[in-house]
Amino acid sequence: MSDERPADERHVPVLLQRCLDLLAPALEAEGSVMVDSTLGMGGHTEGVLTAFPHVRVVGLDRDTQALELAGRRLARFGDRFVGVHAVYDEIRDVLDELGIPAVQGVLMDLGVSSLQLDEVDRGFSYAQDAPLDMRMDATRGRTAADVLNTYEERDLARILRVYGEERFAPRIARNVVAARAKAPLQRTGELVDIIRASIPAANRKVGGHPAKRTFQALRIEVNGELVTLERAVPESIEALSVGGRIVVEAYQSLEDRIVKQAFAAGATTSAPPDLPVVPETHTPYLRLVTRGAEEADEAELALNPRSASVRLRAAERLRPTPTHMRPRTNEPTRPSKNRRRSA
Repeated sequence: MSDERPADERHVPVLLQRCLDLLAPALEAEGSVMVDSTLGMGGHTEGVLTAFPHVRVVGLDRDTQALELAGRRLARFGDRFVGVHAVYDEIRDVLDELGIPAVQGVLMDLGVSSLQLDEVDRGFSYAQDAPLDMRMDATRGRTAADVLNTYEERDLARILRVYGEERFAPRIARNVVAARAKAPLQRTGELVDIIRASIPAANRKVGGHPAKRTFQALRIEVNGELVTLERAVPESIEALSVGGRIVVEAYQSLEDRIVKQAFAAGATTSAPPDLPVVPETHTPYLRLVTRGAEEADEAELALNPRSASVRLRAAERLRPTPTHMRPRTNEPTRPSKNRRRSA
């Protein structure tokens, strides 16, 4: 079942005004460019293009349906917006292909999007029965059904424990393997039934829906979200010009930890602590703009209930990254792709 409403009626961007305020100092100059690394339905990009009439935005998304919806929403901005079918760790490849040496802003709104949750047939929601898919890019890659029906029991348990922080991961994995021995799992409803049967009744009454953690873990595994994010944050920092800012919204602790560590690495000297004078090559190249991770206030929660778990962090580039601190993915090892673009 598909929701036919336009994107602006289906999606309220999380902490939009706060994101605009944090990005504003970096986007003041004429000709500034921002990358919306997780375009989704285009709410944050629409806010940026409206608030800063001189700014151009490159919007990345692995979800072709999101690109189409956002493209229609943002068509009125003309060539100030270009959408590109890409994953956010490919940011510098995309910018190279567009002839953009550096950008002044990067925005990342992580996790599953409103579009993916609302489109029942995508299989992201445990609330309604649907095919076990969960791919953010529906054009390629393994599905949740592939994971559930082919992974060994110990690997399933590890994924549920690490990515979902699921206390009953071994029991769920064991029951998945037993069920698939009779017939391959194909529907989210089948998985929800297995999870319910695997978790004691007393534990099912606390902590929200009992399938929440398992579905999160499967989604992360299917889409390689954490390994991609570990590459994407350093790559995004490298794409920033001096004075540029990066704003990241994370929605669970594993994501937020990766962002926090990448920002801390850039905002801390890399010199040994006993050196009397810190060499220039070891001084910080980032400044933390937020104090820790910011959360949604009561007004934001009333406007947008999906902001309940958001953790927002921002940093500003002070100088180029020292050579010894640059990400290994800085080397051009990936081949150029014929990417789909929309303007």
